Amino acid sequence: MPNPTVPPLGANPTENGTAFCVYSRHASHIDLCLFDPTGNIQTTRIPMQRGENDIHHITTDAPPGTRYGFRADGIYAPDHGLWFDPSKLLLDPYATQIDRPFTHDPALLTFGTDTASIMPKAIVSQYQPVKRQPPLFSPGGLIYEIAVKPFTMLHPDVPEATKGTVAALAHPAIIAHLKNIGVDAIELMPITAWIDERHLPPLGLTNGWGYNPVGFMALDPRLCPGGIKELRETVATLHDNGIGVILDLVFNHTGESDHFGSTLSLRGLDNLTYYRHLPDDPGTLVNDTGTGNTVACDHSQVRQLIVDTLRHFVAHAGIDGFRFDLAPILGRTSTGFDATSETLAALHTDPLLHDRVMIAEPWDIGPGGYQLGNFPENFLEWNDRARDDLRRYWRGDASTTGALADALAGSSPVFSRHDRTETRSVNFLAAHDGFTLFDLVSHAHKHNEANGEDNRDGHNENYSWNNGVEGATDDKAILTARINDVKSMLSTLFATRGTIMLTAGDEGGRSQQGNNNAYCQDNAVTWVDWSALSPELIEHTAFLSSLRKRFGAFSEMHFFSPHTDDICWLSPSGEPMTATNWENPQGTPLAVIVKTHDTTTDEPARLAILFNRTGAVVPFSLPGEGWQAIGTDFGNPAHLPARSVVFYLKP
Repeated sequence: MPNPTVPPLGANPTENGTAFCVYSRHASHIDLCLFDPTGNIQTTRIPMQRGENDIHHITTDAPPGTRYGFRADGIYAPDHGLWFDPSKLLLDPYATQIDRPFTHDPALLTFGTDTASIMPKAIVSQYQPVKRQPPLFSPGGLIYEIAVKPFTMLHPDVPEATKGTVAALAHPAIIAHLKNIGVDAIELMPITAWIDERHLPPLGLTNGWGYNPVGFMALDPRLCPGGIKELRETVATLHDNGIGVILDLVFNHTGESDHFGSTLSLRGLDNLTYYRHLPDDPGTLVNDTGTGNTVACDHSQVRQLIVDTLRHFVAHAGIDGFRFDLAPILGRTSTGFDATSETLAALHTDPLLHDRVMIAEPWDIGPGGYQLGNFPENFLEWNDRARDDLRRYWRGDASTTGALADALAGSSPVFSRHDRTETRSVNFLAAHDGFTLFDLVSHAHKHNEANGEDNRDGHNENYSWNNGVEGATDDKAILTARINDVKSMLSTLFATRGTIMLTAGDEGGRSQQGNNNAYCQDNAVTWVDWSALSPELIEHTAFLSSLRKRFGAFSEMHFFSPHTDDICWLSPSGEPMTATNWENPQGTPLAVIVKTHDTTTDEPARLAILFNRTGAVVPFSLPGEGWQAIGTDFGNPAHLPARSVVFYLKP
């Protein structure tokens, strides 16, 4: 909770004007700089007073709408972790609105060069809180990951004026699509202010994903030109249609990058406080992120900034939850990852945040950086192990049937640790980072040549394959085979227990031409071509989503008990799977039968899901009579088609 003895940080309108407060322990002094309405001419520079707890503050008669920034003075000794340079205009870490996007410029890297003319200015803003309501999304539902601009730029029904913006997500055509495929919550890839990595402009490329933040609270004007009001109105419209909103936030690093990076905000205000450094070498930034710096999330001031950021989006936009990029850094201390860290605990003990959905990407490249299954039990976690196991199963890798079963049952070997009884898995097959789902079945190797790094970037092992149908020269046959593989993988994903996630466009076969690291392709490579999406795949996704909502077995979170008949695994003969079946390198076709509840009849039922990854039709028997195929006209015993998943119901 905020400390009542410390003035609220940021720019806060009061009866007497605006109170400006910023933290810096190591600066000798900080000046407030005010600008004219264009944000181009500095009109006032006022020394701020240092108060208790190293809060620098001043109150002026500046009204809401005023453009401003800070300049911090002190020792400039980067080799000792001190980067004070009063020529650099600095963004307020608590800024909630800026007047222009960040653009890279060599001046941002150069000591003594004034940057006021090229830096975005923070805008004094005042908001009314939205009516508080419980999160619309609950674990077990379908999350739909969206990059705002690529998702809406080419949609034929979205007006030109709103294409590529948060407001476009509220368009009736977009909402109709989300409802058609049964989306429970959208997860927006970063929409806060970011800057391009310095190597991109010379290549003629731009960052289209936003995972290089400068301001944690300020919305990027390119994606959300209407600021928090635009986000709030879009969230309200989505809520009215039963769809929650989750924000993907980046607290692990900033766009100020490494020792040779820009001075934009935290570095210039107090580099030693805001970033982690080697204990015996304050001039060397820790790089647990692979991006040049690591935010010191265990520092009390940084912790407060993180909590206040989440509070801002909940209080002023009604956000339902948050996904945290490289989340182990939120629990990183001087001794490694700590699931009981003060920062992780603060996210759920705050009275405004305690009921929000929290999702961890449970890995980074720091020491002890892989933490799948180890986050506090109020966190959901991206499950890359299930992702890879499902891919390997359908690729045909040897001895992966048992791994498939683990994923279908909620990955209990991972999430039952620490005496837990429920899965917290977010199951997915593809995300923004990596191949699209269609590219996964179309490319055995990545094709990132357009990124300008000679195809060295991006993951080398994707557990992907090129389904070209051996001996086939007919493009239509190849396309049919690939669509069939995508349908089978989607069926598998929707049959897993826990929360599931689908990346925008994967429901329709979106392709990035084999680029598995398309963060710098803000163009047709990543923009969803709505005209090229497969109606067959979209219809199949809608069917799977309706099935998942109809039967509670999928979205329930508790683990199956091994001592009941809640679940059983059968071979094609209808007999229980044996050790030989499980260990068959070719992958024995199998069925999982689960007890469930049919919401359409309000009666108990049994559901059978049959999997056949082989290239041959397999006769399959199910025990007893009365099994009814769902979505197909197969009978029982079924002749299970090659590389397919089929659902059967027994009331």
